[in-house]
Amino acid sequence: MAFQTQSVAYVVLALLAALVVSFLMTPVVKSFAYKVGAIDVPKDDRRMHKKPIPRLGGLAIFFGFMVSILLFVEITPEMRSILLGAVVIVVLGVVDDIMALPAMLKFVIQIVAALIPALSGVVIQAFSNPNIFSDNLYWVLGWLSIPFTVLWIVAITNAVNLIDGLDGLADGVSAISATTVLVIALMASEIQVAIVMAALVGACVGFMPYNLNPAKMFMGDTGATFLGYILATMSI
Repeated sequence: MAFQTQSVAYVVLALLAALVVSFLMTPVVKSFAYKVGAIDVPKDDRRMHKKPIPRLGGLAIFFGFMVSILLFVEITPEMRSILLGAVVIVVLGVVDDIMALPAMLKFVIQIVAALIPALSGVVIQAFSNPNIFSDNLYWVLGWLSIPFTVLWIVAITNAVNLIDGLDGLADGVSAISATTVLVIALMASEIQVAIVMAALVGACVGFMPYNLNPAKMFMGDTGATFLGYILATMSI
């Protein structure tokens, strides 16, 4: 009982730490976005906003998340590989938010980022067998585990990026998704996963006041791809 209470306390502290850092860092990142020219200018009818709005809000989310992780999470080799891949994704997003990069180049770098955890043991090893009449409960992937894992990570990374089209949408959906994984992790006694998800929820909520309609700042590819990457890897 004491262990469970302590675990929940760490989860709450991780969430609050990420929330506070993300909230406080957003104005700082906003100023930085203006300096480097990471501004979304409404040049066509597809954009809902009428005035230029800074991007790079994902950096504030990333900082909030990382501070909380370094404070409350045990950095195992697997966790280290996930964080290293996340840094690659964030650097890619920052550069893309400042100057648009070719889609193929971004795709290749995303695959590289996905390979980092996949080659470090963060892999999908089996699927539940959809054939309920089969004696085999699982499909064991074997050598296919790494390519399937890379496919999963890259797909979810881009899925979150694709829904980042309305104020607060990707941030809110990611917060809800992370909360769901957080609850499941607590039920399964996966405390480290729960703490990581709490940090992600906190980082999303901390940025939300700046991103709700009418948005004062966008998370950009920096935030959307980072959120997708963490959700993908931690769900594995």
